[in-house]
Amino acid sequence: MNLTDKRKYIELYTEKQVNLKQVTPMNKRTALIFGSTGLIGNLLLEELIQSEEYHEILIFVRQTNDISQSKVREFLVDFSSPAAFSGQIKGDDIFICLGTTIKKAGSVKKMEEIDRDLPVAIASFASANGVNRIAVVSALGANPESSNYYLRIKGEMERDIQKLKFENIAIVRPSLLMGERKEKRAGELLGKVVMKTFHPVLIGKMKKYRGIHGRDVARAMIAILQKPQEKTVYESDEVQRIADMN
Repeated sequence: MNLTDKRKYIELYTEKQVNLKQVTPMNKRTALIFGSTGLIGNLLLEELIQSEEYHEILIFVRQTNDISQSKVREFLVDFSSPAAFSGQIKGDDIFICLGTTIKKAGSVKKMEEIDRDLPVAIASFASANGVNRIAVVSALGANPESSNYYLRIKGEMERDIQKLKFENIAIVRPSLLMGERKEKRAGELLGKVVMKTFHPVLIGKMKKYRGIHGRDVARAMIAILQKPQEKTVYESDEVQRIADMN
């Protein structure tokens, strides 16, 4: 090996070492969850606890869940003032599973604060703090131009989060969620009955309207963040396909 070749080898080796230092090994990663008490968030927490890819899980909640698990650290926060806990939003991957209903929120304005403003604020702080990857739960049909206030709010949330700087952004749009919630939603219970009837005929372009289990959404969110992706928005049938493969 001549002098020129040696120099090229040393430069290449040094570059590789620098790149390796910039990437946190998967089994040393820290995950952050917002919305860990909801259907998807709770199942996501279970999946992350079992995963060997993460050694620490930070959950941000309004009141303690009394979780005794060595991987989990719980932060009690006031979600009405995200700036107050912005310094704690640090890690590798962040999962946002926040959402409410108009009945629980009480008004469209309050729903905008919970379903749009809060996720965007949290994501903004995460990006500023160097969090690399983000997965967010949205809704099937989300569109910032929609005349439906719910789909408009979700669409505006998606739009604003996609403007932020992350290595990987995954926005999942699940259809009707299957699985047991801690809180009962009458409309959702009726929808599950209807969905079981029509599930077999929802094929082709209609496949994305099939119901999907919350655990499958959680598994897909984790899987999507494991490697760089060319897209950011995943419809419900795509989420199901990814979950089935993992």
